[in-house]
Amino acid sequence: MEKPGIVVTGVSGRMGRMLVELVCASDRMRLVGAIERPGSDWLGRDLGEAMGRAPLGVTVTDDAVAAIAPAQAVIDFTSPAASVGFAELAAQARAVHVIGTTGFSGDDLRKLAAAARHAPIIRAGNMSLGVNLLTSLARKVAAALDEDWDIEVVEAHHRHKVDAPSGTALMLGQAAAEGRGATLDELRTPAREGMTGARTRGSIGFSAIRGGDVVGEHDLIFAAEGERVILRHIATDRAIFARGALRAALWGQDKGPGEYDMMDVLGL
Repeated sequence: MEKPGIVVTGVSGRMGRMLVELVCASDRMRLVGAIERPGSDWLGRDLGEAMGRAPLGVTVTDDAVAAIAPAQAVIDFTSPAASVGFAELAAQARAVHVIGTTGFSGDDLRKLAAAARHAPIIRAGNMSLGVNLLTSLARKVAAALDEDWDIEVVEAHHRHKVDAPSGTALMLGQAAAEGRGATLDELRTPAREGMTGARTRGSIGFSAIRGGDVVGEHDLIFAAEGERVILRHIATDRAIFARGALRAALWGQDKGPGEYDMMDVLGL
């Protein structure tokens, strides 16, 4: 069987470059396309040369239609608007679309769901094994503790991250809410500032820290009178997210249309 062809979007970014390196090093897949935004100075160049390495025989393009048409998988860590557009093209190509983008609106998610009726979409706020194990634990711990235990999600990321709370923080909050038989929209507390008054019983709060080159740190805090339970994940190398994305792209090759996440990929 021919190795699946992979298209990487946003190839000039840190995650894009890392994905390219891992695809090229893999004996289970091949790189068939490289997409960049219009206006990028990488456009029209051989991807390898643009990255400062030997030529790869793949030209960087902003023509997503042509790049995705021959692909079996698209790996996408870009922006919500771009990811929605790529989802439509991946659906037309019947290619697996692996999405690590965060910050989607409700309308964006509806468009992704429509695309998933034609091809697999694997979307996760975080693609690391550790975080997905943490998410599973969050659901179980929240189910075991009653509303006398306040829930707070505290996350830290590098100064360049543009959305807050992080997709991982929201994923953890959603898991905790599900453990309590509710949705995150029902329990989420807006960002606190000023005279906020006492917290609402059973609510889930969020705090976001931005600075330096922090890859990603997440604490899920369950706090009651006299004791606290803290679940923590610390990422020190963003390659864990790239490796998870490649694993998802391979896992999805024999799957039918639909929406999946890393819990499905990892069998959790």
